[in-house]
Amino acid sequence: MDQRLPVSGAQGDLLRLVATGQAESRADLARLSGLAASSVSLRVEELIALGLLGEEGSGTSRGGRRPRRLRLSPSAGVLAVADLGAHHARLGLLDLSGTPLVIEERPCEIARGPEATLDLLSDAFDELLAVHVADDVPLRGVGTGIPGPVDPATRRVVTPSRMPGWNNFPVAEHLGLRYDLPILVENDANLMAAGEARHWPGCDNLMVLKAGTGIGCGVIVNGHLHRGRGAAGDISHVRVRSDSSVLCACGHPDCLEAYASGAALMSALADSGIKVARPADIVGLVNDAIPEATSLVRGAGRRIGEVLTVLVNFFNPDVIAVGGSLSAAEPLITAIRAAVYERCLPLATRDLEIAPARAGRDAALLGAGALLLEAALA
Repeated sequence: MDQRLPVSGAQGDLLRLVATGQAESRADLARLSGLAASSVSLRVEELIALGLLGEEGSGTSRGGRRPRRLRLSPSAGVLAVADLGAHHARLGLLDLSGTPLVIEERPCEIARGPEATLDLLSDAFDELLAVHVADDVPLRGVGTGIPGPVDPATRRVVTPSRMPGWNNFPVAEHLGLRYDLPILVENDANLMAAGEARHWPGCDNLMVLKAGTGIGCGVIVNGHLHRGRGAAGDISHVRVRSDSSVLCACGHPDCLEAYASGAALMSALADSGIKVARPADIVGLVNDAIPEATSLVRGAGRRIGEVLTVLVNFFNPDVIAVGGSLSAAEPLITAIRAAVYERCLPLATRDLEIAPARAGRDAALLGAGALLLEAALA
């Protein structure tokens, strides 16, 4: 069952506060929204009548009688989200608060092209909805992360380096043929940043590095995802210094991704007679103290750190969170830290934290849920 959220602007604002956990009572909503208590009560009753909110138990008292606790209704709806990789798709159904109801990973070759990939995605969503969601619970939105640049205005992929056939493909329009709903199409590193941001309370300015098959970076500024014109944070094709020249998949020489991505490290290991099937396997080699893998990972971290040095001096983030399949390799983060702390201004690094990402492997799905709720309420 597909259905857009039937809410007005004021109702949507209140629903958002409950969904994101900022408010659990009518008093909280009045305090945070600035609306009169009577106006809040009227709109809450409307949201309850629409089947979007419910009241139960007792909330936290701020003095006096304990208030009734507001919660999202179980029948308020679900969001279908995906994180596309080169060889797999991670799929999830979330409630409107962003809590996962079910998450699965399925094989998916993105090189098969956009139509085949997106149709596989839609079929998988429909299967999950049929199995895990009651017929009377509506689907409120569909979102997917793409491992390539996405124009936020058109929601099309723009000149991706590892996605043949995807350039300028109308991803949102194609999904819209199946779902007449709000549709989110976003770069995967941006989704990871949006999901990761909730796990760093008090840190409003973050850089979230994704180190996997490719390299990406999402940027959170003043608590909000910064997209620019779609390429904000794209460090993968920054040129790096090298004694030899390596051609990147984008066609330019000596891009960071050509030296420090999981794909580049896998290729370098293969040249040394060590074959691995995926970047995560490199972490196993590092943990087993295989010197070729450890040296390559340390070199990748140093190159990434040198690129981040410029951005840290320019942006002064509170945190650099490192995620992706290579982030579990401790020498990678150690080398990034060493390069940044050595080369950046002391004021820029004085309170800077460089650490593994906290949101786990589902960060992009959680970020998609957060951004998709905003789109559904817009």
